Amino acid sequence: MRSKPTSKLRPGLYIVATPIGNMDDITLRALDVLSSVDRIACEDTRHTRRLLERHGIEARLLPYHEHNAEKMRPALIKRLKQGQTVALVSDAGTPMISDPGYKLVRACLDGDIPVVPIPGASSVLAALVVSGLPTDRFFFAGFLPSKTVARKKALGELVDIPGSLVFLESARRLAGSLADMAGVLGPRQGVVARELTKKFEELRHGPLPELTEHYRTQGPPKGEVTIVIGPPSEDIIDDRDIDQRLEDALKDCSVRDAADIVAAATGLPRRKIYARALELKQSGNDSAQ
Repeated sequence: MRSKPTSKLRPGLYIVATPIGNMDDITLRALDVLSSVDRIACEDTRHTRRLLERHGIEARLLPYHEHNAEKMRPALIKRLKQGQTVALVSDAGTPMISDPGYKLVRACLDGDIPVVPIPGASSVLAALVVSGLPTDRFFFAGFLPSKTVARKKALGELVDIPGSLVFLESARRLAGSLADMAGVLGPRQGVVARELTKKFEELRHGPLPELTEHYRTQGPPKGEVTIVIGPPSEDIIDDRDIDQRLEDALKDCSVRDAADIVAAATGLPRRKIYARALELKQSGNDSAQ
């Protein structure tokens, strides 16, 4: 069993990063904190218990996830105000990244309760640093909407960000999301990172259209997926590229929405793009008659 640290933790909430796959990817400080706190709040007690057993730590666990957060948050705040120490962990990686923990942190800050970061593994940073894409500026967009129209709209809001984009995605939606990314963002370079830090870790690089075709052909991969996309290109956009973007957008969107998406992606005047979208829509209707 792991021995308890000699120094006592000060009361407060400890945000502890845990492994994203490889169980050894946890810091010595994180292990000391997890073995010292009064309680550990976690998404899945079974998952966290396996991690603790691996490192010889006995701890009392409390479930804290999106389904019980509203009920559990006041109880955790009460413990913290009584001078207890609580660690917050997610099933994998750094808490606060795509989970409900930020509301607990906000409540602690509002109640003058110390919040202490215990940094470590993160799938976002792990994928970014091996992507070969610019890392000086990046934007984490989390999970995109599951429906195509909403997803394209969300992507349209990201086209002008002058940095790399990082997404999380489910394997079964990967091909569809990549297709929408290619349609809205254009043929940017991208990386699909799968099963990071695990035995079957895989990184696939290429332009978004090429990645789309690969996963359409091969089907959904296994495991957790992180996508990194390079920043906007400074290349000149020609008429054929505009037409292709509009045709892709018009498959699922109205003329108005398609024009909005392509105008945002290219930086070209919306009036010009809207007029061309009307032409393409009309020519498509004529050919169908």
